Amino acid sequence: MRLPILLLSLAAMSSTAAHAQTPPAGERPIALVIHGGAGFVPRDSLSEADRKAAHADLNRALDAGYDVLKSGGSALDAVSATIVVLEDSPIFNAGKGAVFNARGSHELDASIMEGHTRRAGAVAGVTTVKNPIKLARAVMEHSPHVMMAGGGAEAFADTRPEIKRVPNSYFDTPKRREQLEKAQREEAAKGKREANAAGDAPKYFGTVGAVALDRQGHIAAATSTGGMTNKRYGRVGDSPVIGAGTWADDRCGVSGTGWGEFYIRYNVAHDICARVAYRGDSLQAAADEVVNKLVPAAGGDGGAIALDREGHIAMPFNSGSMFRGWIKPDGSRGTAIHEEE
Repeated sequence: MRLPILLLSLAAMSSTAAHAQTPPAGERPIALVIHGGAGFVPRDSLSEADRKAAHADLNRALDAGYDVLKSGGSALDAVSATIVVLEDSPIFNAGKGAVFNARGSHELDASIMEGHTRRAGAVAGVTTVKNPIKLARAVMEHSPHVMMAGGGAEAFADTRPEIKRVPNSYFDTPKRREQLEKAQREEAAKGKREANAAGDAPKYFGTVGAVALDRQGHIAAATSTGGMTNKRYGRVGDSPVIGAGTWADDRCGVSGTGWGEFYIRYNVAHDICARVAYRGDSLQAAADEVVNKLVPAAGGDGGAIALDREGHIAMPFNSGSMFRGWIKPDGSRGTAIHEEE
């Protein structure tokens, strides 16, 4: 008698586990994956307080986006809500925590894309927009264009009541000022006239991103950044470039974080999704191939987050660390910084 009872118990446990890992009957899966930037951040360079603060803000961003998805909201609304939280955090290189350029000010970039419609919006080199992701979405929804830059983008911002303008000094933080001063000292010591002129890799990329899957089976992706510390001449990286730093279609979405020049040259975000669409690669295989083979072979590094319409998540990086967080279709969640987490 004991064997049948044991078998029944095991069957019940298996049924319970399976039920916990799938959405209720008739409901499509929802999922969310985010990043707060890839780069080389040694473990011993982060204090326990810094580590806890990073995990806390990653979790706040996850909560903001997932609350939208749970209530039946769109993937587009979810990634917007997520990125705003990350832009408002001084921890990450976007919005409030944006790095300084060589002139000691800030130039910010952002983009957003809705997969099933292929609508997209982006802004580059804005200096007084509190949340660049909101302006990127406004470009998508309230203009015939995909990208606006600099003063023109800020003039457009003045036509949109939901966009808040701030002084450029709003983005200042002591940590970023220290990073600028260190970069300029190192540059002077090497006798360089331009940052990275000899091809030196940046040590920390920053950037924030999110990809969401909603109950309608739709995917959206978004990315926002302050760019590179000590950047010159209005340099723009991959974050606002649709296909390079951000991509979404009806089966896949990606947000990248890495050495932007390589992500632009190799169209990294779109390449990952193209491999899924045209070669039938799994999301993980496609993301690994592009981020961990193609980009390093070309001389770049970084990471990416990716999500497909079944809710599979990939988070490859080759740079030593990547701030990241996820909520899977079964509701399980986590945040991490280094590879072994």
